[in-house]
Amino acid sequence: MPLYEHVFLARQDISAQQVETMMKEYTGIIEGLGGKVPKTEYWGIKSLAFKMKKARKAHYALFNIDAPPAAVAEMERLMGISTDILRFLTVKVDELEVEPSAMMRKSDRDDRDRDGPGGGGGFRGGDRGGRGGPGGGGGFRGGDRPGGGGGGFRGDREGGAPRGDGGGASTFRPRPPRDAAAPGGAPAGDAPRAPRPPRETSGPKE
Repeated sequence: MPLYEHVFLARQDISAQQVETMMKEYTGIIEGLGGKVPKTEYWGIKSLAFKMKKARKAHYALFNIDAPPAAVAEMERLMGISTDILRFLTVKVDELEVEPSAMMRKSDRDDRDRDGPGGGGGFRGGDRGGRGGPGGGGGFRGGDRPGGGGGGFRGDREGGAPRGDGGGASTFRPRPPRDAAAPGGAPAGDAPRAPRPPRETSGPKE
């Protein structure tokens, strides 16, 4: 039988449980018409590239389908008349992907970055030691406070070393002292000047 990958978008204002119920209903339609759905994935709520029926976000779901074309056509017909479905797309493929899709792998990786020790080092990622534990990865203003690890932009305080400096030292350097005061306690700039030598006068013109 032909193989398909199918993705549909559901309205944001319905719950995740309702979306999962819809997925079971559409799976039952495919199986009732002689097909199989070996894999289903719920991707969660994601932002849309443009507004659809006044919605800016939607629930995303994926089906891997092994079914005759008539079963897919019936599922799409029911999705087209449903008020909860914003869009759907079915693509015929040569083989179905058995492993989790790229969207699921990205979601798992993001969860590990948020929950694991050391923080992810994103925007202000190392500020206050990161989100996941002490010693964040150092993002924008990464070393701004104690505990910030790798030191990113403005990483010139307790956490990170500025521009390859060995430790957390400040980049401030004291100004060299001015010239010593003149005799009598007056500042060097106010010291009396020596009298100018008299100009040479030329003799009487002949």
